[in-house]
Amino acid sequence: MSTPAVKLVSECFIKPQSPIEESNQICYLTPWDIAMLSMDYIQKGLLFKKPQSIENQQDFMNNLLGNLKQSLSLALVHFYPLAGRLVTQKTEDPPSYAVFVDCINSPGAGFIHATLDMTISDILFPVDVPPVVQSFFDHHKAVNHDGHTMPLLTIKVTELLDGVFIGCSMNHCVGDGTAYWNFFNTWSEIFQAKAQTGHDEFHSVPISHHPIHNRWFPPGCNRLINLPFRHHDEFIGRYESNKLRERIFHFSAESIAKLKAKANSESSSNKISSFQSLSAFVWRSLTRARNLPHDQRTICRMAVNNRTRMEPPLPHEYFGNSLHAVHAEAKAGEVLEKDLGWAAWKLHLAVANHGDAAVQKYVKEWLQSPVVYRFDMLVEANSVMMSSSPRFNMYGNEFGMGKAVAVRSGYANKSDGGVTAYPGREGGGSVDLEVCLLPETMAALESDEEFMSIASACNPLC
Repeated sequence: MSTPAVKLVSECFIKPQSPIEESNQICYLTPWDIAMLSMDYIQKGLLFKKPQSIENQQDFMNNLLGNLKQSLSLALVHFYPLAGRLVTQKTEDPPSYAVFVDCINSPGAGFIHATLDMTISDILFPVDVPPVVQSFFDHHKAVNHDGHTMPLLTIKVTELLDGVFIGCSMNHCVGDGTAYWNFFNTWSEIFQAKAQTGHDEFHSVPISHHPIHNRWFPPGCNRLINLPFRHHDEFIGRYESNKLRERIFHFSAESIAKLKAKANSESSSNKISSFQSLSAFVWRSLTRARNLPHDQRTICRMAVNNRTRMEPPLPHEYFGNSLHAVHAEAKAGEVLEKDLGWAAWKLHLAVANHGDAAVQKYVKEWLQSPVVYRFDMLVEANSVMMSSSPRFNMYGNEFGMGKAVAVRSGYANKSDGGVTAYPGREGGGSVDLEVCLLPETMAALESDEEFMSIASACNPLC
């Protein structure tokens, strides 16, 4: 029996509710932003139950869609670069390629309404995340450079038989995960403010965290950065992963606390964080599941936020990219024969050593020799990549339907060994990990007694 397909109902563009000031017409991109031109869009979304009190399904959806569009239009007043498009200025002699965001000359952000004849249980209860979830997002297999002709932000609202999925695709050149969830949280805050006041129109709704658009450039750096290329074919690549299994594993607050205590005890420390302990546990588990030769090199990477590591620090509301991937590496035999504390300490040192000096050094070297990262440059055999953060406020976004039942992601940025962290729905320090592996590796992980004694199947409806 074939799986039902997502059906397009309508699509349109959403502009900011009020005109963008002329001084904000251009958003210049920093080295961190430009380096992302060949990477994928960020694709994350929330699955909601339809309210049980619905009497008329059509009226409910019409009201929801209208309110989502209105609140999005107002959110874009604050996050105006998301309504723009990428623009390139080129010169031939010497060759240069400069990319920036035109925030005005654009039809706006995308908004799509679709339907799917499936239920919440059809999405959540298969062991693996069903492939149809990829259809809940726009920009399938797009890279950020495609933002020249595609929206920098698209919201796709997919109506299920008993639920609604709100999928958001955001160009990674415009912002990182912190910026992404700051936008998502603000959009929800505006939506909820209207629902609480009962006003029919959205006016000037106050928001808790105003985005800061004054992008960080090192001293003396030109705001319009020129890449030494004539054409984007010289630096754009499109990565196609092998066939992967994708599964969500749940880690309770209690199990993570035990991992942290174990890691710190074994390393005679009190500095290893909960997430470093969990990442080390995953690194060891995947190394074992892959059955690697003992002399095989293996790497664990962790995405870290530069904002708090700089001097002076950038504010949390800084809208743009400010992230880096730190890593620890070792022979597979070392990872397996030594204890959890040894692996966690290596990850702790990688994070602790990434301070202002390391950030400034990276930017200085990048300006001397600019690099546009392709996904295949970051994907290494036998590696683990821990991305996203359980600290992001995902379940605080309600859109009039109560707390979401689950977070899911699209096709983008996935590879063998890719692990995406979400907060557990019950909160309290629990974590859900979205793990992508080759089928044979996933089967070995599912048979790993140590891993499965700590992890559990994710049941968001409990």
